[in-house]
Amino acid sequence: AKGSITPTMRFVFVVLVAAARAGTAAALSTGPTSKTTLKASATATPPAKREPRWDDHMPITGDAPESLVRGVDGNESMRRRMEAMLREGQLSITKAIEELDGEATFSQDAWTRENGGGGISMVLKDGGVFEKAGCSLSVVYGEMPQEALAAATDRGVDRAAGLKPGEKVPFFACGLSSVMHPRNPMAPTMHFNYRYFETDGGVWWFGGGTDVTPSYLIEEDIKHFHQTYKDVCDKHDPEYYPKFKKWADEYFLIKHRGETRGLGGIFFDDQNDKDPDAHFNFAKDALNAVVPAYVPIVAKRANSDFTPEQKAWQQMRRGRYVEFNLVYDRGTVFGLKTGGRIESILMSLPETARWEYNHIPEPGSPEAEILDCFKNPRDWVEPPLSPSRPPPSKQTPRRRVFSVAAIAGAATPHASAPVSRRRHGVVGPCLGLGFRVGSRKKIPSSSAADVARSCDT
Repeated sequence: AKGSITPTMRFVFVVLVAAARAGTAAALSTGPTSKTTLKASATATPPAKREPRWDDHMPITGDAPESLVRGVDGNESMRRRMEAMLREGQLSITKAIEELDGEATFSQDAWTRENGGGGISMVLKDGGVFEKAGCSLSVVYGEMPQEALAAATDRGVDRAAGLKPGEKVPFFACGLSSVMHPRNPMAPTMHFNYRYFETDGGVWWFGGGTDVTPSYLIEEDIKHFHQTYKDVCDKHDPEYYPKFKKWADEYFLIKHRGETRGLGGIFFDDQNDKDPDAHFNFAKDALNAVVPAYVPIVAKRANSDFTPEQKAWQQMRRGRYVEFNLVYDRGTVFGLKTGGRIESILMSLPETARWEYNHIPEPGSPEAEILDCFKNPRDWVEPPLSPSRPPPSKQTPRRRVFSVAAIAGAATPHASAPVSRRRHGVVGPCLGLGFRVGSRKKIPSSSAADVARSCDT
């Protein structure tokens, strides 16, 4: 009966009729007798080849391949030699970090790219000493926009000479990049990257460096780090260390903050003014110096006491780390512009960071002390005495440096007692990040000494 049809039923009926009509029309338009479809298929052009994308990477099951370099016979080419050297360094460095951490191990995942190359990423997380540590090897083939090539090299260096505007640059790149983020605010973060580029036009160059990013200034640690790399540089060229140290201070500048990311180390790029073997040997020695330069420092500081406020300061400095990596870092820009694997590109970022509005350290505090270093880079290795330079006893006393004990117990704007080094499950009330305060693992003193000794030999 007409009166039994409700408004709801009428609405449902209308929707069903409309859907049926739409389905019939779609079937007719896609059927074998559709003139529109036949005409379109006759004139259609094949889809244009798209650019490499972040999701083009295919995982490798089982063991990683012996080599990701293609189209090269034998192991004498610089491409193969660089890949082999970096893979060896990746394994030796991750082994040393695992031994120091004592709780977590590195997971490994390998992948390939459709147009050639691939990579091997090794990541440690939620360890006893390290919140996160990553070390990623990449072998990349492809064509990149000229602006991507410019982002991967020193500003003002033209590696696309002879190409027309807009023309892609065929390239090969092989590099090893790593970042280590310790739990303890007294233990610094460390980053390194060593790489080799070639273009099909015959242009090649080396780049890389190692740098350290502490949250608190412990001068003996920074001197040890810089002296280790000065010794490596001096072995190859006495001009390397002052040049590459200055380059690091300039490159790792967070321009919008007017401060550096950390306390530097060495950085170099576009190196091809010597025999390729000379540059290769320097990169190899610099990579091999990562463990003796860094591991003894973390072994000494992993058990230092610290307060929730000092942990918060570490998180704020990690916020600066994120700012630099996402805005200025050449490796990040290059990876994003060439369809790199996102998980590997962003591996360098810490798991937690903090941005506090308009935070200004209290004058005279350890936080203010290191912030001054970020704003005014210093020389950490004393130059040799010259006849015109007075001996140390007659020089103006240097600014006081806070010891580990002083830092760990220093008063801060929200002072509280130092927490124990062992796991307590205490959550810093002012942080809101949900991490535990205090080192999760106490390294026996004999273990720390053994690590330091092994790195010295």
